[in-house]
Amino acid sequence: MSASGGTKAIVAALAANLAIAVAKFVAFLFSGSSSMLAESVHSLADSGNQALLLLGGKKAQREATPQHPFGYGRERYIYAFLVSIVLFSVGGMFAIYEGYEKIKHPHPIEAWYWPVGVLVFAIIAEGFSFRTAIKESNEIRGGLSWKEFVRRAKAPELPVVLLEDLGALVGLVLALGGVGLALATDNGVWDGIGTLCIGVLLIVIALILAAETKSLLLGEAAGVDDVKKIEAAVVDGETVTGLIHMRTLHLGPEELLVAAKVAVRHDDTASQVANAIDAAEERIRAAVPIARVIYLEPDIYSEKAASAGPDPAATPGGPAH
Repeated sequence: MSASGGTKAIVAALAANLAIAVAKFVAFLFSGSSSMLAESVHSLADSGNQALLLLGGKKAQREATPQHPFGYGRERYIYAFLVSIVLFSVGGMFAIYEGYEKIKHPHPIEAWYWPVGVLVFAIIAEGFSFRTAIKESNEIRGGLSWKEFVRRAKAPELPVVLLEDLGALVGLVLALGGVGLALATDNGVWDGIGTLCIGVLLIVIALILAAETKSLLLGEAAGVDDVKKIEAAVVDGETVTGLIHMRTLHLGPEELLVAAKVAVRHDDTASQVANAIDAAEERIRAAVPIARVIYLEPDIYSEKAASAGPDPAATPGGPAH
């Protein structure tokens, strides 16, 4: 996904959530439904989250500086992590508090047509946003399942929007169920229970997002397919005879660092080795275009060192693993 990847899905989600937040709040004012208040805060939090994702994408495009020589690609991960915090605190915790208060002090829902009408409108709008996110995700997820896509995606925006939209749709169904039961039984406690369920749902989604973005912040290696492509590209069988060991790290969704120790023949000249290293870098970039920062160190392959294990620090001549 490009630096602007997922922008269409983010903008669609932002527009939908702003409209829905206003509609839900108006419905709360007329009906007094706590589910509607929780849902309006949920949509407002989602709107802020989409703004954070857009801001993170913009900041990540800044050029590298002497203080940040590898650029600002990881800013997208930072802002995605902030999204999980906002979703947990503003969305989830507020909904749980509001649900508890409604259960403790229940009151009937007034002007029932407001919350019901707004919830139906919100489901349609969120469905449109969710459809846009699915369409953009399908263009890049390949053969991965949805679970694998969320776990393995290096660009955080689309997984965040997908989970937010899914949570919003489920939350709307819960709100509609709570309001419907409250109207059917004339008991406002059901409205509070629906609100509590929305809060729990948002907290679960926030924890999933936090776990995934934490992994990206810590630094993830290249995907299995990219690693195989790099391993195949680095060896030419002439001067570069093998790959001793290699480490990869995502500096951002579209920037990969590759550090490897490669085996060369003991009788090659310095000029031959230098030319071979340059050629290997070109092959790697051709095979995996996001491999923009490459450090290749030539070494003489040593069977004795290789037997010591896979740790690059302990085995300067060990094989790749």
